[in-house]
Amino acid sequence: MSTTTESHAGTGIGQSAPRLEDRRFLTGRGQYIDDMELPRMAHGVTLMSPYAHARIVSIDTSKALQAPGVLCVLTGADVLAENMGGLPPLFMPEDMGGPKGYRTSRPLLATDKVRCVGDRVAFLVAETPALARDAIELIEVEYDALPSVTALEDAVKEGAPLIWDGAPGNKCCVVKFGDEDKANAAFDAAAHVTSIRIENNRLSANSIEPRGAIGDYQESDDSYTLFTSSQNPHGARQMLCSSVFRIPETKLRVISPDVGGGFGMKADAYPDDGLVLWASRRCGRPVKWIPTRSESILGDNHGRDQVVNAELALDGDGRILAMRARSMHAFGAYVVSAAVAPLTFALRFIPGVYDVPVFFGVNFGIFTNTSPTGPYRGAGRPEATYVCESLIEKAASELGMDPVELRRRNLIRPDQLPYATQTGFIYDSGDFPDMLEHCLRFADADGYNNRQQSSRQKGLLRGRGIAFFIEQGGIFNDQMSLRFDATGGVTILAGTHSHGQSHATVFAQLVSEWLGVPFESIRYLQGDTDKVPFGRGTYAARSSMIGGNALRIACDRIIERVRPVAAQMLACTPEQLKIEKGTFTSDVDGKTVALADVAKNFFIKAGPMSQLGVGLEASGTWNTDPPNFPSGCHLCEVEIDPKTGVVKVDRYNAIDDVGRILNPMICEGQIQGGVAQGIGQALLEHVVYDRESGQLLSGSFMDYGMPRADDVPSYNLKLVEFTCKTNPLGVKAVGEAGTIAAPSAVMNAVMNALRPLGVKHLDMPATPSKVWHALQAAKEGVATA
Repeated sequence: MSTTTESHAGTGIGQSAPRLEDRRFLTGRGQYIDDMELPRMAHGVTLMSPYAHARIVSIDTSKALQAPGVLCVLTGADVLAENMGGLPPLFMPEDMGGPKGYRTSRPLLATDKVRCVGDRVAFLVAETPALARDAIELIEVEYDALPSVTALEDAVKEGAPLIWDGAPGNKCCVVKFGDEDKANAAFDAAAHVTSIRIENNRLSANSIEPRGAIGDYQESDDSYTLFTSSQNPHGARQMLCSSVFRIPETKLRVISPDVGGGFGMKADAYPDDGLVLWASRRCGRPVKWIPTRSESILGDNHGRDQVVNAELALDGDGRILAMRARSMHAFGAYVVSAAVAPLTFALRFIPGVYDVPVFFGVNFGIFTNTSPTGPYRGAGRPEATYVCESLIEKAASELGMDPVELRRRNLIRPDQLPYATQTGFIYDSGDFPDMLEHCLRFADADGYNNRQQSSRQKGLLRGRGIAFFIEQGGIFNDQMSLRFDATGGVTILAGTHSHGQSHATVFAQLVSEWLGVPFESIRYLQGDTDKVPFGRGTYAARSSMIGGNALRIACDRIIERVRPVAAQMLACTPEQLKIEKGTFTSDVDGKTVALADVAKNFFIKAGPMSQLGVGLEASGTWNTDPPNFPSGCHLCEVEIDPKTGVVKVDRYNAIDDVGRILNPMICEGQIQGGVAQGIGQALLEHVVYDRESGQLLSGSFMDYGMPRADDVPSYNLKLVEFTCKTNPLGVKAVGEAGTIAAPSAVMNAVMNALRPLGVKHLDMPATPSKVWHALQAAKEGVATA
């Protein structure tokens, strides 16, 4: 293991090269969807359902069509008349060998029913945004209200309203892992059993740039261009072409320019992307759609929303015998995007970094009358970590044992690696016991008692919480390409997509080191399906492993192609050449030539070298089989004011194993941002629907709490490097680490402070009101669990 506490600016691998993207963004020269203006561009607004569940009896658009500046209005009747398709899920459990579920298709516009507040009912286009918003109020819709259900446990009760007739009990699908009979036997033999029921609160991603889209139809060649704030432009093109318009992908160009954050919410196509393209074809003009923040909270895919009942079986020495979990995961009104991924990962990672010999878990995807859920930063891993770490903490409390010691007894040891989990993963590298001890030293655990006493003197409660996590970095395969020009410069054509991850910087560091091309001579190109031949975008912390290793292969192919030419230039054989950092050296006489100079020969017009052909480029692909497993140990300390219930995160320490560190500054920045989001989930954030009416109660930033500067402490972070053994670059993921660990670390700290006062349980978010009421209930002897 190696560690980093400080880094030096440079451009090689492992250096904190300054971000190439920063100058553009800091000087206001970024280009987002709302910055774009096309000639004769019109503006669209969506009419969203005010009902959680209702039949659409009629829609009258006549007054709206007569309003000033209105160009067209689209409704569900137009969807049916033009046979427009909807948006199916990317995959279901049966596609991976699991039991069959109920597959939905999310329509561009509702045709017969609305199934959640915010369901899209009509799309109006006018000359200006103001005219469009005025006219949308003139559309008259008659609804026949139906009973609705928004809470998970209500949705599966006998007699609950059905969201889909073909899904009895509102159950969409199920995933299972482990051996139920072995788990039951282990629990029967246990000396101690700990049980919990926990909720994972529903979240809204709230990226700094809301989603937006511009559709531009060209009648001259019957083609479309979509500008969209997407993490996955090629994926959006595939979905829109195959499922909505049913046209060849050559008919649609998708451009995803600068994107102000995504967090999984922008990973796939939305109805709005199809609507602007369809409306452009109708109007004969480009159509832009930019939502308000409230419309975003209504219409974006949400994250989390899970209820879990879990158990931990221990022997007389506090060693884990088995774990069991039975959970429900809200899909909302439709199965969208990769919604099944969180459903699956929320089970598979429950054992975490612990030696769990027996496991059984089942997770049901449930329909509710709410906005759909999809992957949100972490996508099931935070849910799994919360289950595991909550069980460990509660078991330690019940046994009167130090939770650190309970972890020590059960962590997977280095000599057990590679370690096969009961859910089908094989961890290849790491040292979890050492990370725990490292984190305790790093966090000054020995000084905790003094800090706790100091808090007491101020009338505050102090608690400490630890959370271990492990996750799978990346999914699927992808392609990266390199293209030289006649000056020796290089363009990276990335199948991945950077929307805050600093790909232009890090990938240039790799190519510069491997091929010797000056860092400043490397151009990064992404997000345009006409310029980048193939890509799957960025989500699930996939880019460093998949993009980095694909680039390594592309670089190797460039080297092998130019090696004979370099040999000719140095008057030796290819076998007599060695290459280091882009410089060929002859074993014969020590003469050298830079690869970038050799590359110029591939652009010569005439002479012997012209026989090489014109141009020098290469592509590489990589996949995640086998995957990588980043991990970490986070330790949080909180102070709680018992008079107000306010929780303050006072200290936050983290040790993270990201495999080979490509750029320490960027890795640390990713962890910092992730921890901030995790603190938000633990203490502030919650999408809330009224259980009776189905109305969204947290539909604006006045009602939806997010962390601000004074909610986030100064972090104490350290990266450790256990090189991954399943890919040649040795990298692991980093993008989701903080979000996975922080909710558990914070909530364990909160409960550590509250348990001595009789509080048995508290669900996220630990808002001041919730904490205060829990303390009052404990004083009065009212059970909270």
